[in-house]
Amino acid sequence: MKKLEQIYEGKAKKVFRTDDPERFIVEYKDDATAFNGQKKGTILGKGVINNRMSNYIMKQLEKEAALRAAQEAAPEFSEMPERPFVDAEGEIEEAVDADFEVEK
Repeated sequence: MKKLEQIYEGKAKKVFRTDDPERFIVEYKDDATAFNGQKKGTILGKGVINNRMSNYIMKQLEKEAALRAAQEAAPEFSEMPERPFVDAEGEIEEAVDADFEVEK
């Protein structure tokens, strides 16, 4: 899967299109803020930890709620491929994340 143009950037991550129109790559950033953005810095490895936490939570949801995980494992990196959520009935959710909407 090839990472293409960036389509979203927030405080904690960047989202990129891929050569597969059904998938995105989410890159978790090492940036950190405090006091409503007044203090900014970098925490080396934060993106990797956020990636691992997201991956773990999605795997637990998959086990507990019979959901197909939206994220694919890439635990040693700060980015991972994602696809829209598909619930137990096979319905596709509209958004990958609360602050990122999938364009149709």
